Amino acid sequence: MKKIAVIGSGSWGVALATHLARLGNEIKMWSFSEKERDLINNEKKCIFLPELKIPDNIECSTDIKYVVEDVEFILHVTPSKFTRDTFKQYKDYVGNKPVIICSKGFEKDSLSTLDEVILDEKPDAKVGVLSGPSHAEEVSIGIPTLLVIASKDETILRLIQNTFMCEKMRIYTSTDVKGVELGAALKNIIAFCSGAAAALGLGDNTYAALITRGLSEITRLGMELGGNKETFYGLSGLGDLIVTCLSEHSRNRKAGKLIGQGKSLEETKKEVGMVIESIDNIEVAYELANIHDIDVPIIDTVYKVIYKGLDPKEAVNKLMTRAKKKE
Repeated sequence: MKKIAVIGSGSWGVALATHLARLGNEIKMWSFSEKERDLINNEKKCIFLPELKIPDNIECSTDIKYVVEDVEFILHVTPSKFTRDTFKQYKDYVGNKPVIICSKGFEKDSLSTLDEVILDEKPDAKVGVLSGPSHAEEVSIGIPTLLVIASKDETILRLIQNTFMCEKMRIYTSTDVKGVELGAALKNIIAFCSGAAAALGLGDNTYAALITRGLSEITRLGMELGGNKETFYGLSGLGDLIVTCLSEHSRNRKAGKLIGQGKSLEETKKEVGMVIESIDNIEVAYELANIHDIDVPIIDTVYKVIYKGLDPKEAVNKLMTRAKKKE
């Protein structure tokens, strides 16, 4: 039995906490919301996972110092845009405890990956990244799931692998922190495109092409930014890309579907009701590709759909009528 902190009370934080609690661990969860805290503690419910009965060995608090102190490691599970501000609130209490990033995205202003954000705030932090094809709705009810933990620290790899693994969850290890993070962040953009394709009534041929060519763009850009090629064909790249592009659980796919139906960006955000990582990720990926002169036609085109008013149908036509190329 371990004492574990979970920073963030959204669907993924609650799902991971529930998995670990069912294995007998003692979980302290931080929420910025007193309403969510009381719902978790008093009714054992999560607003984002309405069918879930939260285990009794999960306690939620709005006192971040209390949550982080006296635990063995910390799961950081806030939306990417809140990573720095939230980490600042508890970095003085971290000490030598590993901080495991479970969020998927970039910091928009600095164009940084989230491990870079943590290390910028605390250069001696012990950091890991947990990622892979996983929906909170499925992890919370024990559907078999495979994830990858990435870290430069062998003790972190073994700690997370040993703590999480059971017949419901299998954990692989990797030392390619950058590749695992980039695959997780960039796949959200292709998932957004998948939703737009669904709204336009396109078929399986299109989805297969989108996933394949999307993976090619993710790999090109990800390698330029420091990831290893093989990582993008693993769980945090291709695996996460498949599940996010094809599942109705995906909020990024849902956002793309709404945009494809003609909804505005503000209407889309309101209807999804949760943070849509792909929206901010598209801006970052577009800028990074331009800085490094990487050819990413899908990312370029979806950026123009969201921020330049390009009609989704015209976007498809532009992609299909590009100059002839070798694969």
